[in-house]
Amino acid sequence: MNDNKGIALLIVLWVMTILTVMVFSFSVMTRAEGYGTLTFKEGMEKRFLAEAGIERGIMEIIYRSVNRNQTLTLEGKEPWKLDGTAYTVDMGKGGCAVRVIDESGKVSLNGLTDSSGIIVKKLLIQQGVSSENADIIVDSILDWKDADDLHRLSGAENDYYGSLPRPYKARNEDFETLEELILVRGITPEILYGTDKTKGIIHLLTAHGKTARINLNAAPKEILAALPGMDAAMVDRIIEFRASSEISAEGVVKEMLGAAYPLMAPYASFSPGGAPGLFSVEATGYKDAPKKGYSILATVAFDGLNQYRYVYYKSPAETIP
Repeated sequence: MNDNKGIALLIVLWVMTILTVMVFSFSVMTRAEGYGTLTFKEGMEKRFLAEAGIERGIMEIIYRSVNRNQTLTLEGKEPWKLDGTAYTVDMGKGGCAVRVIDESGKVSLNGLTDSSGIIVKKLLIQQGVSSENADIIVDSILDWKDADDLHRLSGAENDYYGSLPRPYKARNEDFETLEELILVRGITPEILYGTDKTKGIIHLLTAHGKTARINLNAAPKEILAALPGMDAAMVDRIIEFRASSEISAEGVVKEMLGAAYPLMAPYASFSPGGAPGLFSVEATGYKDAPKKGYSILATVAFDGLNQYRYVYYKSPAETIP
């Protein structure tokens, strides 16, 4: 009789143990599902905020074009700059950081020449790349898109790419996307996409158009600093001038740059900002902080004031430093 009671007690203890484990497992699963649902919900909210930021950027391009010739602007209604200046849009329980860049202010990969390659070299050096590696990258970019198999002094052609562990061929045509740069000799993810502290060159280049000149009205600070003959003081003068007006005459640039103008002139142009044209809009939607947000990069072509189309859309994109 006592043996039966002992066995019954053991069975009860085992049943209690199994039930406890089942309840604990169910609790953990429920908790994990709850966190997963919450994370998914927040991720979708950040994505929608970023998409709203893209639309706001497009609206600001149109607004700037409509108000280009206005002599007076109400406070708080100033048109956005199209040089990569960051703007924050508060949306109640969240917000978005938006940058708009006129593509004419970027360096055109497909318009790059042996002469204008010096701009990309300086951009790379600004990022911390050694002069030697910068030469390799610039020459390899030029070799990648030219039609022949003759490599430049520091460049690379099919003989180099074919010797890699996973061989491939150089395109020998124009770049189709900026992401294609990751295939070019010398380019690393850190150089292309940037880090928490540095902006990747992908944000300063364009694969659209073939112009070899940089629009001074739209160029970000990094590109202005990379133009031949430019120093920090000259860059500040241009940015300060653009804060209140647009560069519309060659004489204005000559006055600001003085003796440095002839060095920079072959690589520069100046045209008014706003539609029509080609623009990149970078938006990061966030709940608490932009660094923990969801980023989208879009390139928009304006065929007219209110007629636009997306020519590139990446979601998610690399967070903009």
